[in-house]
Amino acid sequence: MRVRVRRASGLAGTVEVPGDKSISHRAVLFSALGDSPLQLEHLAPGADVKSTAGCLEALGLQRTVGADGSLRVQGRGTLLPPPGPLDCGNSGTTMRLLSGLVAGAGVVATLDGDASLRRRPMARVLVPLRAMGAQAVGTRFLKDECAPLHFSGGALQGRAHQLNVASAQVKSCLVLAGLQADGVTSIREPEPSRDHTERMLHAWGAPLRVAPDGTLLVERLTRPLSLPSRLRVPGDPSSAAFFVGAAVLVPGGSVSCPGVDVNPTRTGFLRVLARMGAQLRLEPGQDAAGDPVATLHVRGGSRLRSTTIHPAEVPSLLDEVPLLAVVASQAEGVTRLSGAAELRVKESDRLRQVCQALRAMGAEVEETEDGFAVQGPARLQGAYLDAAGDHRIAMAFAVAGLVADGETTLDGAEWADISYPGFFVELSARSAGAVQA
Repeated sequence: MRVRVRRASGLAGTVEVPGDKSISHRAVLFSALGDSPLQLEHLAPGADVKSTAGCLEALGLQRTVGADGSLRVQGRGTLLPPPGPLDCGNSGTTMRLLSGLVAGAGVVATLDGDASLRRRPMARVLVPLRAMGAQAVGTRFLKDECAPLHFSGGALQGRAHQLNVASAQVKSCLVLAGLQADGVTSIREPEPSRDHTERMLHAWGAPLRVAPDGTLLVERLTRPLSLPSRLRVPGDPSSAAFFVGAAVLVPGGSVSCPGVDVNPTRTGFLRVLARMGAQLRLEPGQDAAGDPVATLHVRGGSRLRSTTIHPAEVPSLLDEVPLLAVVASQAEGVTRLSGAAELRVKESDRLRQVCQALRAMGAEVEETEDGFAVQGPARLQGAYLDAAGDHRIAMAFAVAGLVADGETTLDGAEWADISYPGFFVELSARSAGAVQA
């Protein structure tokens, strides 16, 4: 799919963004540890959560899709052996979290995915799972273990895990394994990562707690989780970020996004924008699954200034880094980011793609091993760009096109459907047709 973007004369409206992908994944996965029905509404609509639901159905979860897109699920409190390989599609979250669930249950299963997912590093979950007693092995690829992953049982014993890199996916995998292991499983990270797993499981009665030093302590689950009868998934802050960023950059921009998750581990992007001088306001709403929710109100036209984004901040804004680079190109001074080497093993090498695309549009960018330095403000020029199979790149550079001279042509725009189906239709409607598919 090819999209053409021209400079926007304005950007306005109320945008209800898709349900949060992280919470959607976890709600489906964790429901397998309960034995009562759960009605899930406003789930993330992309392919990744569908992959999670399909895998769980193969493991015994009952699911019924409503006419309104809602999903009714009911677990058994345990898993059944799947009839064949579990297809995780393009979703690293599905594969890594499911690894902990499958290893803990001791079922024999193979986890596989598409060509892109088969290149994603999985030793980071396999090694600690094996230390707990799981019989688990991946396929050697370069210097790592990748999919297909093969699990063949093994009783698990709680272990102390010290993670080298803050990772909500690795942490959540080990939590799910720890809930099905003897003894205590402890997990410590160098910096806090997203804590949706801890919040949701605590709200649903799981035996886990956070020690004063930040260590997460998990014990065996002795009874099924106490699921609510209904959960409306809040809006995805990473999806809202593209409209927030566009409203900040387009002169006269004004956008509201209702019902968005504003978990502090997910709002680093908003904190950085505020530090750069953007006009943001949060109107609190009702919590969901232990997470705070709010309506985001954003106005453009502010003079932006550069900032430094330190490694400790990166876990709270990892998905928004490509968009932050675009925003930084319009701020006065040099914006520096470090501690984001993890982005080199996403759907694309995001650091490289971001720097190459910004240079193609005329910005001055220095790429580093774990980040970048962007000099602003730059007079961006329309360019031909390829999304490189990455939804975050596709959406971030559509926003860049809204403030560039001439026309930006974006190939591979369909990759946005991974997390935000209909993104370009919505962006076109809010920008008075500056986006043409």
